[in-house]
Amino acid sequence: MLRSSWTPGADHGLGGPVLVSVTDFTLDRITDLPGVHRAARRLTARWQELEGAHGVWLWTSPTARRCGAVAVWRDAVALHRFVIWPPHTTIVRRYRTRGTLASTTWPSPHFDPTTTWTRARAILRPGGAP
Repeated sequence: MLRSSWTPGADHGLGGPVLVSVTDFTLDRITDLPGVHRAARRLTARWQELEGAHGVWLWTSPTARRCGAVAVWRDAVALHRFVIWPPHTTIVRRYRTRGTLASTTWPSPHFDPTTTWTRARAILRPGGAP
């Protein structure tokens, strides 16, 4: 599994409780992976615009045709704003029929990068459970 560096958001470093979201998109065809990756990088380039976003890691497992994100949010409202954000919905519409999406969230009393990534990695491992 490959992971990007941490991309901070507008709320990075503010502390307090957070909501972690993990997405896992398994593509039907490996040839779609580069396009999904480019689209995800374009979104993260604008991460500072997202109110309530602490930050995000992108991840991929190319040989398994899987990719996704581990994002940290102030709360469910901030996550929902991202889900309906026009740049995000454009990408979802383009790729939603090209694979299968799984996602999970969990609350945490604070953001600890090591703990967050370790838990996310366990979920993303083949056979991992949310």
